Formats: sequence, structure tokens, C-alpha cells
Amino acid sequence: MSRFVSDDFRPGSHRAAIVLASVACLIWSHEFARAQNPPQTGVDPVALVRRATQNELHSTAPPYPVRYTLRKQDEKGITTKEIVETKDGDVARLIAKDDRPLTSEEEKAELGRLDNLLAHPEIQEHRHKREQEDSGRADEMTRLLPDAFLYTYMGLVPGPNGPAHRLSFKPNPDFHPPDREAEVYHGMEGELWLDQGQERIVKLDAHLIEDVNFGWGILGKLYKGGNLSIEQKDVGHHHWEATLLKLNLTGMALMVKPLSFQTTETSTDFQPVPVNLGYQDAVHMLKNDGNGPQVAQSARGKR
Repeated sequence: MSRFVSDDFRPGSHRAAIVLASVACLIWSHEFARAQNPPQTGVDPVALVRRATQNELHSTAPPYPVRYTLRKQDEKGITTKEIVETKDGDVARLIAKDDRPLTSEEEKAELGRLDNLLAHPEIQEHRHKREQEDSGRADEMTRLLPDAFLYTYMGLVPGPNGPAHRLSFKPNPDFHPPDREAEVYHGMEGELWLDQGQERIVKLDAHLIEDVNFGWGILGKLYKGGNLSIEQKDVGHHHWEATLLKLNLTGMALMVKPLSFQTTETSTDFQPVPVNLGYQDAVHMLKNDGNGPQVAQSARGKR
């Protein structure tokens, strides 16, 4: 779940809420729920989580880079971007603001930014390095999941790629966070869904049940009552991508500066792109794309 990160807050794991897309899906869900058995007492939830986190960290699926649409809503407004994954890191093009196509001035500025990116590869190198660092922190948070919580098996539920194991979790009092990022696990409870077929994380839905210090009160804290949701699915060839990131968190930085993360990011319209695509090729691809207004119209319809 490491790809899905926000520009403003990167909590460690990579967007659209899971919904049933048709009446047929609704009927299937109803029949599935009616036919399922009570929670399986023979299931070891910790073993399930441990296998799922290993699959997250060590996927055996072949490379499957994609292009997708990212819609982000926060206190600053709404932006819609086209994102292309490359071997040199992600490349983005802004295509809409507040669910409207860019003005001619905004479009000119965005094309100028992409031209500058082509002329200065060090910008992309710096960005890629930051992505790798964020991914590393996300991987570490994922690795700690089996030990950070106490899990209860709740049964099977419909997931985006088939049945999913539904687990509830609460803090493990015997867990000792190795760093300040992991401190948040001591004040968090919620649900974790794991895909039954591929044993991958489908959803993490959590809320803070108490204030959580970062850096033992020196760097700041997050306040009780906040919540976060992360969802992902198989978008093809056993390649999993984040589809939703939703943050509703408040706190204090350095014990004096208020913090507020009110963000919803959704990713849709996943399409494969060539393996080993370079960032320059992605820039040209995005510059030559004439689908920006259509994508903006699509985003407008998804509000």
C-alpha cells in the first residue's frame, strides 16, 4: 500500500470508495451475506495479517506500471491530475481545478512546468528519491501491523476483487513502537480487510481512540477522534493500486502549531503503460494528451 501518498501528508501506505457498481452486484452481495457462515473460529487472524503484510512487502507479480486519474480534495480546493508511473518515479499533469477544465493561462503554466521538468532532470531525481523514502517508511509501518494490534476475525465480506476477510483490531499493549511514526498504533483501532484469494490488504479503516504523541511529546501529537481510511484493489495482472485515501486528523506540531489534515484522494481509470517507461516519455505522453477536459468532466460527475 506504499504508493498512495499525499503531497501534504504521507502516512505510509497508495483511493475511490468501494461501491457496488450495478444491481447485479447488489443482488450478489445480498445472496453472499445470506449464505455465509458465522465467523470461522479456526482462522488465525494474526497469521492472516502476517501473510498479507509479507505479500504487500514482497509481491511476486511482474511489473505493471499504470496511468490513472487522481482527484484530491482538501482545504485548498479540488485538483484532478493524470499520473503516469515510470521507472524514474511518477509524473503528473494537472488537468482540472475545482472540477473544471484549466483556463488557457493555467494550461500554459502547466505545460511550462512540464517543459521545465524535461529541461531539469534533477527535479525528477529529487522527487523520485522522496517517493522512495516515503515508500520505505510506508513499508516499515506495514511490516509492524501483525504485532501492533490484537485482531478478531469477523467473517467474510464482498471485496473489490472477490471475498475478503474482515478483521477488527485494537492496540496490542505489549507492542513497543520502534520509532515515533509507529507511536500512532498505540492509539488506533478499527477494521482491516484482506483479500481472500491473493491475501492482500483491501482496506484499512481506523480511528484514534486517544491522543497520540509523536516524538514523545516533543514534535507534536494527533488528537483523539481523528480517522483515516485507505483502500486498494487489483487493477490487472495481480498489480495492486491504492484507490482511496481519506484523512480526517487534527493535532499540534511542535506543541504550538495547529495541524489539520482533511483530505480525500481517489484514483480511477487505471490503464497500463509500457514497462521501463522513462519519465521523459511520460512527460511527452501527458503533453500530447488531449483528454484533459473529458477527464475533468468525468471527475465532475463523480462528486
